Amino acid sequence: MEKRHNIVKVVLIATLVFILLSWILPAAYFQESYVEQGRVQIGLFDLFSYPITTTLAYFGNVAAFILVVGGFYGVLNRIGAYRKMLDSMAKKLKKHGKLVICTIMILLSVITSICGLQLGLILFFPFIISLILLMGYDKIVAALTVIGSTMIGIAGTTFAYSNVSVIYTLFSLKITSNLLIKILILVLGMAILIANTMIYISGRKKSPKKAAKKSAKKDEEIKDDKILLPEETKTKSSIVPIAVIFSVIFVIMILAFIPWSNAFSNIAFTNATESVTGFKIFNFALFGKILGKSILPFGSWTLTELIALIIISSLVIALIYKKKLNELFDGFFEGMKTALVPAVIVILIYTCLVINTYHPFQLVIYKAIFDITKGFNIFTASLTAILSGIFNVEPLYAFQSVLPYLSSIVSKDSLSTIAALYPAIYGFTMLFAPTSVVLMVTLSYMGISYKDWFKNIWKILLELLIIILVLFLVFSPMSIILKIVLIVISVAVLVLMTLSSLAII
Repeated sequence: MEKRHNIVKVVLIATLVFILLSWILPAAYFQESYVEQGRVQIGLFDLFSYPITTTLAYFGNVAAFILVVGGFYGVLNRIGAYRKMLDSMAKKLKKHGKLVICTIMILLSVITSICGLQLGLILFFPFIISLILLMGYDKIVAALTVIGSTMIGIAGTTFAYSNVSVIYTLFSLKITSNLLIKILILVLGMAILIANTMIYISGRKKSPKKAAKKSAKKDEEIKDDKILLPEETKTKSSIVPIAVIFSVIFVIMILAFIPWSNAFSNIAFTNATESVTGFKIFNFALFGKILGKSILPFGSWTLTELIALIIISSLVIALIYKKKLNELFDGFFEGMKTALVPAVIVILIYTCLVINTYHPFQLVIYKAIFDITKGFNIFTASLTAILSGIFNVEPLYAFQSVLPYLSSIVSKDSLSTIAALYPAIYGFTMLFAPTSVVLMVTLSYMGISYKDWFKNIWKILLELLIIILVLFLVFSPMSIILKIVLIVISVAVLVLMTLSSLAII
């Protein structure tokens, strides 16, 4: 429990830093030109009103989604067939554990890259984490699998229009521009993540006796953790209904979040939805009335629609397994209690976003960094991309905070490169930022401290950053000699790090 609360402390420290920055730095905005406003400090009563504003006016649906996911698993944990399904899968997959982990990583990263489903995928995180733990791996392996692959997917964003729409609208570019470098980031990023995870697993297996005892103690703690693993059961209930419902939810979620219209210019689902809701029987739009006016076509779904899907699925599961209404409510609310701390973390993180939006000191920092060099520079651009990700957890706000100004001081030839660079660095940043929702929520749920996470992720961060910078150096206009020098240095660092990792194991 202490480690779960550790994440709350980290987020609160980040909030305090942002508050102090609002008092130290002047506010500024860009509207055709750079304009300073003077200092716009945060007041005492603002600290109490902003979380309410965050929850009720802006991002309450994200916190609600976390609570509903907790409720969903609260219901599942009361159905023995769920644990039975996990045990059955773990037993069959354990022999090929490393291959299973690699497959899950690739699947999650590709889904995120195409659909922009980094928040929605949290729905499946508890299931994946439980499965990995039951296969005999520890919490770090599970965290690297779900968090690492999701962030690599963001870094290698290909068609996830919801994540990058502001960039391509601002720059008047097609989402397919620089597609090659995006795919390279996705592939090489996954290679780095998989390699480091496999090295970690091998190192754990070859650990000396003292480390093995420590590892065994952690394994016992995991078995006793009812949040991560439902209680063992000898139920004879069939696992087929739960397996089918999980599969249906997964398929619907993927279809609903693929940007059919914006990325692929496909309006088939839009037309199909209009046809269904407009279909009349005796001049009465029956399906339209049943589904309601708020229903969105696949390709336009948000977390709100996903919440509805989860609640309906919970009811269906309870009905199939003949659970009484009281049992359903008890399980759902019990699950929501376990998700309460992660939901509070969500509100705190988005409160940071509200603070940094209402008190816009960011542009002052970005301008100072851009002034170091003239025009577009990969290193200053990457630094501002990291900061914008930390200041603004949502990609839309992160890009909007810096790119309008950057586009005014660089040539049009650089815009295509910038459009690919900023999502890549944003995904990289979300692997360690104290304001990363997916990261902090998952660490809190799993009971991993921020310190333990960073200790196990820093090499991946360095290697990923080097890969991203090298790729953009290769694709950017620069003297060949300078490119060669920088690439040789970068490759040398990667080789040294790989050799040092292999030496450890």
